[in-house]
Amino acid sequence: MLLATLAIIAGFALLVWSADKFVNGAAASANYAGMPPLLIGMLVVGFGTSAPEMVVSAMAAVDGNPALALGNALGSNIVNITLILGVTALIAPIAVHSAIVRKELPILLAITLIIGAMLWDFTISAYEALLLITGFLLLIGWSVWSAMRAKNDALATEMDAELTQQTLSLKKAIMWLVIGLALLVVSSRILVWGAVEIALQLGVSDLIIGLTIVALGTSLPELAASIIAARKGEHDIAVGNVVGSNIFNSLAVIGIAGAIEPIRDITEEVFWRDWMVMLAATVLLLLVAIRFGKTREINRAEGGLLFICYVSYTGLLIYAVR
Repeated sequence: MLLATLAIIAGFALLVWSADKFVNGAAASANYAGMPPLLIGMLVVGFGTSAPEMVVSAMAAVDGNPALALGNALGSNIVNITLILGVTALIAPIAVHSAIVRKELPILLAITLIIGAMLWDFTISAYEALLLITGFLLLIGWSVWSAMRAKNDALATEMDAELTQQTLSLKKAIMWLVIGLALLVVSSRILVWGAVEIALQLGVSDLIIGLTIVALGTSLPELAASIIAARKGEHDIAVGNVVGSNIFNSLAVIGIAGAIEPIRDITEEVFWRDWMVMLAATVLLLLVAIRFGKTREINRAEGGLLFICYVSYTGLLIYAVR
């Protein structure tokens, strides 16, 4: 138990550090390559912070633990909205100006409903996983098209200001991109091993470990990025980071894990508890971020509500393993 606990702690620490280096290196490399700031914000930063979820879930599927991969994806989506945006809004209210982010929110809701339809028969087949991966590739194409057409978007302005502050040379940017990716794989293997060992020794399912410990740990890069962005006044980066990450988790993370190892024998609780909470959180985010005719802002009261949702859901999971 002690060795497994140390593996989780070390895995988390290395995961967060390597994810930060990977995203910084990727963003700087993309900037040197001439990629538009909006596209860097939508793809490199938004999806890049989900690299831990993708690698951890892929490693879990390779090791024959697809339930851990599914729990990681669903749990991370719930953590991103309820804990990360909740805590961020409590620190500083989050104004949502970006038209791109407001367009992505309904897309996220539609994807969440598709995931629910796939979970209805308590199995995610290889065919369904390939559909999710196809959807992810189509979404990347849409992101590129939207970024090329958008003019003076708030997310682009914030991302441009952020990129002007980066001091990495092209050589160092590529170096950190490669090192960060390599360490992501190493730290993910350490983390998955520790999580599975803890689950076996405590007698709880891989799913519960994925929904709690692993989901929280792999969401730490999003938490750090969103809080830093909000404190700088870069509100659209904070929200766009979470929305992009959740889309990535739903399509790429579940899709890749399911393509490696079809996710079978999913329990009813995954649909009626975990997916329902993810759906409710997504709808709540849509309601607080897109309010027609009013200021689009996630205020402290709404942030507190999101945080209470996270605490309540975590309490529900703890009660379930008693």
